Amino acid sequence: MKNILCFGDSNTYGYIPGGYGRYEYGVRWTSILAEKLRNDDCRILEEGLCGRTTVFEDKSRYNRCGTSMLPAIIETHNPIDVVVVMLGTNDCKAEFSPSVEKIGNGIKKIISQVKENERNAKILLISPILLGESVWMDGFDPEFSKESVEISKGLKIKYKEIADSENIHFLAASDYANPSPVDMEHMDEEGHRIFAEEVFKKLKQII
Repeated sequence: MKNILCFGDSNTYGYIPGGYGRYEYGVRWTSILAEKLRNDDCRILEEGLCGRTTVFEDKSRYNRCGTSMLPAIIETHNPIDVVVVMLGTNDCKAEFSPSVEKIGNGIKKIISQVKENERNAKILLISPILLGESVWMDGFDPEFSKESVEISKGLKIKYKEIADSENIHFLAASDYANPSPVDMEHMDEEGHRIFAEEVFKKLKQII
């Protein structure tokens, strides 16, 4: 059986837009993917966590730094055949003084950890969905700024550059899914369904 680790933030966790908890199994994209790959003798390891970043420490919540947790997660699920990484949205928060370059450097560290801790694993790097234009306004998420929105728009190109230089696979979530108008940050049920289909197609090529 092939083990596929999906390492991400709240959009991998399946957070429901608007703060209503987590989408149930069969709705969030990782679980849809699990069902689609069932006949391919694959197991999806869901490792999404709300607030997770690449390298930044969240002052209000513990254990959100991706590089602090990833090696242990890889060891927990060893052996792993494919690691799917989709991070970067939370790195755009104003408190981290973000830039496309800084977030890209964080992603490089994540990739290097995968290669160091599971040398035979293939890697699929996914640039996240865009932040909604109004995410920083009253009624949405004050942790983001107007600049955060613009930075999120630059991640697709940066991640593609990194994927090419690291000789790993790439997919842009923003090509297929959008943030819900409810919170300008998370995918809704339709977004999860559409996105799962595209990840499925990509993984079929990889495995």
